[in-house]
Parts: sequence; C-alpha cells; structure tokens
Amino acid sequence: MQVTVNGAVREIPDGLTLRDLVVHLGLTEGPVAIEVNKAIVPRARHGEQTVANGDVIEVVHFVGGG
Repeated sequence: MQVTVNGAVREIPDGLTLRDLVVHLGLTEGPVAIEVNKAIVPRARHGEQTVANGDVIEVVHFVGGG
C-alpha cells in the first residue's frame, strides 16, 4: 500500500499499526510523535491504530544531545 511519510511517498506492507510503521522505518531509538492526516495520535494508540492506504503521516523522532 502507498502512504506519504514526512513528505515522501512510500510503499509499505498492508496491516501495519503506527508502532509497526515506526519499526519498519527504523526509528526505534527513542520516542516519536506521530501525526496522521493532520491529527496527532497519542502514543498510547500507536499500537492499535492501523495505517490506511493514502494516509499522510508525519513522524518526529526525538534525539537527545547537548
């Protein structure tokens, strides 16, 4: 299926949850914030909300540093 992630069109497997998508993108090193179709999805729902064909997703990966 096709989705847009951070402005880039990507082919991803069907049936992924947002948490699965984060793993698929390799963003497992730290917390992320996710917006789907211009609505922020609470982290507690990342494991239950599935990604749909055509979704526009923004993923912000937090990186610590000093």
